[in-house]
Amino acid sequence: MRPRKFFNGTAILALAIACGLGFPSVLRAQGTNPNKVVDMESQQDQNQQLKQKTLDQQQQQPAAPKIDPAEEAAYKDFFAASASPDTRIQLGTDFLAKYPTSVYTESVYSALVQAYLAKQDWKNFYATADKGLAAFPDDVTMLAVVGWVIPHVFDPNADDAQAKLDRAEKYEKHAIDIAGSMPKPAGLTDDQFAQTKVTLLSEAHSGLGLIYFRQAKYADSVSELQQATQSSPKPDQTDYFVMGVDLDRQSRFPEAADAYSKCAQINGGLAERCKQGAENSKKQASQPK
Repeated sequence: MRPRKFFNGTAILALAIACGLGFPSVLRAQGTNPNKVVDMESQQDQNQQLKQKTLDQQQQQPAAPKIDPAEEAAYKDFFAASASPDTRIQLGTDFLAKYPTSVYTESVYSALVQAYLAKQDWKNFYATADKGLAAFPDDVTMLAVVGWVIPHVFDPNADDAQAKLDRAEKYEKHAIDIAGSMPKPAGLTDDQFAQTKVTLLSEAHSGLGLIYFRQAKYADSVSELQQATQSSPKPDQTDYFVMGVDLDRQSRFPEAADAYSKCAQINGGLAERCKQGAENSKKQASQPK
């Protein structure tokens, strides 16, 4: 699966106000590494395939109920529409309406959340996630992605701003607990399972890092973002940027310069800002104490 940008330059972090950096030109953090969320989508599709394999195995057992061929076909059509969010949303909505108790319901909810994320349709993204998590509170992929999105599209002036951050923190902590103890699904190799856990944990720690940044818990934010970037094969540029801000605010200037430098090495809209951040932090570090 090829990456797709789920967030454009106007939909990422409004960090100029939130960070209070000394960069007058910083109006909005742009170009968060699209692989961060796209990896989640790729992992989601892999998870659906694994669920399909597990269900296929269960269906081979004598006691397993036989699935309606029409239901099976509708499910396969739904996932075949992955290149078109609008088509997938329509097929998924139709599937849930026609087969509300299907063994595939959880998979459909998870993929619908991803489809609304692709469209940046936040109203339906949250509404679908709420329904999905109400029915399947341990779905680790929905927990991780919703907990990650909330602080990224955060409006500090909203009446429910703090409640949203609290909910995101709860989701990410629960995702970490599940990922740390979940058994290996049938059909996964040890390497695939290990990478699945790495991806999920990286996403969850990334989400927590930004949640704590929004709450001005800078030391906690650094700790989470370090875990997110150290374990991820494709670190998020925004994670390093926010980490640099966190460290600057704790007067840990050499570490901040390092975080900004790593941010600047990743292609994206924050590269120039991070170069400036690295230079400023190095100057601060060289000042007499």
